[in-house]
Amino acid sequence: MLREIRPAIVMILVMTVLTGLLYPLAMTGIAQLAFPHQARGSLIEKDGKVIGSALLGQNFEKPEYFHGRPSATTDTDPKDSSKTVPAPYNAANSSGSNAGPTSKALIERVQADVDKLKAENPNTPVPIDLVTTSASGLDPDISPAAAMFQVPRVAKARGIDEGQVRRLVQLHSEIRTFGILGEPRVNVLQLNMALDALKPG
Repeated sequence: MLREIRPAIVMILVMTVLTGLLYPLAMTGIAQLAFPHQARGSLIEKDGKVIGSALLGQNFEKPEYFHGRPSATTDTDPKDSSKTVPAPYNAANSSGSNAGPTSKALIERVQADVDKLKAENPNTPVPIDLVTTSASGLDPDISPAAAMFQVPRVAKARGIDEGQVRRLVQLHSEIRTFGILGEPRVNVLQLNMALDALKPG
């Protein structure tokens, strides 16, 4: 019986070392060499300090900044651990909303967001990504149309020319990956950093 069990035990040990140790180490090493920025989390630094990642959205609320998509992520309620509370862009709890198209709460939230945005920019249709959450709840990007929609508010809050802000959006708009994957997009954190560095005129 031991003769039959020994090869199985040896195979488990060999495969565990190969697939659980050597393969992950090799892939990590290759990634660190070939794509060092991405392998380290696509971190964004400012003045030598990490301020975020190009892969994770952040909650910008001030009028002088571009805002990202709404986030449906939650966190544990500090008053009652059996409940959750909204925690936008909670990177430790990536998730979308389970609310469907018949959800009254979702419809009311989207309508409130649409009304608020229409008041901000009444003559322009509201881009859908400014009122809907992504599957992860952490989307770092918005569409170029969503960024352009916010140009008047941002320019007014900063006291700068709309054309200057519009050109900044165009400079930070990315096309589809390889021309076919995904959608055109603008990374909100990188756009806001460029906005902070913008000199009037």
